[in-house]
Amino acid sequence: MPEKLNLLDIRPEFFTTRFNPAGAMLTWLKNEDAYWEYQGEPSSERPHAELSGGGCSNGFIDMSAILKYPYICEILGRELGKRLKMSGVETDWVISSPYSAITLGHEVAKELGAIFGHPIKDPSDPKKKRMLWRGRLIPAGSRVLQVEELITTTSTVREVRDAVERAHKVYLQWSVMVGTAVHRPALLPVVYRIPRIVALLEKEMQNYTEKCPYCEAGSKKLRPRDNWAELIDM
Repeated sequence: MPEKLNLLDIRPEFFTTRFNPAGAMLTWLKNEDAYWEYQGEPSSERPHAELSGGGCSNGFIDMSAILKYPYICEILGRELGKRLKMSGVETDWVISSPYSAITLGHEVAKELGAIFGHPIKDPSDPKKKRMLWRGRLIPAGSRVLQVEELITTTSTVREVRDAVERAHKVYLQWSVMVGTAVHRPALLPVVYRIPRIVALLEKEMQNYTEKCPYCEAGSKKLRPRDNWAELIDM
């Protein structure tokens, strides 16, 4: 096993010129045991990932494992903000979902010269999906951009937007783009009606809520955080 990096040593000044954020993120995620990908066809000899919601996947990415490092968050937020500006984004507000995306969204807002805000999770929702806006209201007509740390589908994007619109009931200029550190759909390329995804890293990964081909092949499902050594040993 190679010696692990101390991610506290990573500094923004190391990345003043152009760099490959996707490659850097993969290095940092693997360093923190936060990235894993199933190799080959489903087999009883190799385990696969069990998701926190109970489904299965052939991959695992935990962005919170690297976004907890403030300088890495600053580096990625600055790079994502630059890519959004290159895509023509101008905004007054940046909005992110709770909770892992908050620090990244804050850094993107800094790069774009915008105000940052976020909804909270509705404590009355047993599924912890519904969100509520509890901050001061965004002025009518403001330009609003959403930023997430990871997007699998656009369900969280819709939940955040719904929470903001329920609270405001005024016209807000939502950007047609959504920024994210990681976009991990089941198939690439993917085109959503709305929004257009601007991502630092795009990677195909499958999620199965039923009829998982790995389970059907006899592959054992494991929670990555609790069984990392066994998962990567295969």
